[in-house]
Amino acid sequence: MDRAKILVVDDESRMRKLVRDFLVREGYNVLEAEDGVEAMDIFYEEKDISLLILDVMMPRMDGWQVCREIRESSKVPIIMLTARSEERDELQGFDLGVDEYISKPFSPKILVARVNAILRRTLGSDAGDVMEAGGITVDKAAHIVEIDGKPIELSYKEFELLTYFVENRGIALSREKILNNVWNYDYFGDARTIDTHVKKLRSKLGDKGEYIRTIWGMGYKFDAE
Repeated sequence: MDRAKILVVDDESRMRKLVRDFLVREGYNVLEAEDGVEAMDIFYEEKDISLLILDVMMPRMDGWQVCREIRESSKVPIIMLTARSEERDELQGFDLGVDEYISKPFSPKILVARVNAILRRTLGSDAGDVMEAGGITVDKAAHIVEIDGKPIELSYKEFELLTYFVENRGIALSREKILNNVWNYDYFGDARTIDTHVKKLRSKLGDKGEYIRTIWGMGYKFDAE
């Protein structure tokens, strides 16, 4: 995971420097862009960016537009930064495939912790770690999910959520436990975040979406029997 390449996109130079300094201290290779247009140029030129930290409000091309364009061709993890903390903005971010959503002002140490957690999962999986349940195959190392031998496209968080369900098949999982394990202990979200992702995951799994059962008043259980 050392020297993983991270692109920090923010029109405030002071904010970019703050984030960059903390990430460089962790051993990451940090690139910077001051708006969405520059970010897309760097993203297409570099090819091997491991994660984006993306501000929402920027000139020329805002964070939502950048996210939409990137998601047309890449599942690279995206952390969204915003001064706005309204619920509809957060849900819009998740609908666009954002993996984490952090409102300003924030603790740089918390941001780094989330970066570490995401890259540990995307870059540090053990090879050959493959799970199968009811015709669903999850390859953690390759970050691939297949249904009856056919690959399906999942966002980073949908993949992590499905992996957690399959790893804990047959076990009733509270929403709090899912938040703590999939979104990390320091994520200040609520149940609607999980419910939104479960709804999208069920849809992508097709008939096998029925394996994810709702336990009313508590959470969910994955049962492929």
